[in-house]
Amino acid sequence: MRLITITGIEHYFGQEIFRPGQTLILKKDLDNSYDSEAIQAELETGVKVGYVANSIHTVARGSHSAGRIYEIINDRQPVKILCILYNCVIAELDL
Repeated sequence: MRLITITGIEHYFGQEIFRPGQTLILKKDLDNSYDSEAIQAELETGVKVGYVANSIHTVARGSHSAGRIYEIINDRQPVKILCILYNCVIAELDL
């Protein structure tokens, strides 16, 4: 089991739309000019809700950064939300 941190949620819909057990889809953001390893998180409907953290300032302790999982995830990788924190979501990546 690998844990990931989904950050930037406050720039989209905030924490109110998430619930434990909910499935999100990870998708590589190939057009991201700021981060060549950017992975966006989407609802199952395709609506973007944040990004997998990829900075020492945003990756929660004990979770993997986008850079650590970028090469091993599928094009549309499902993850399950474990918990919702103030400014991020912790999800389980089952590979």
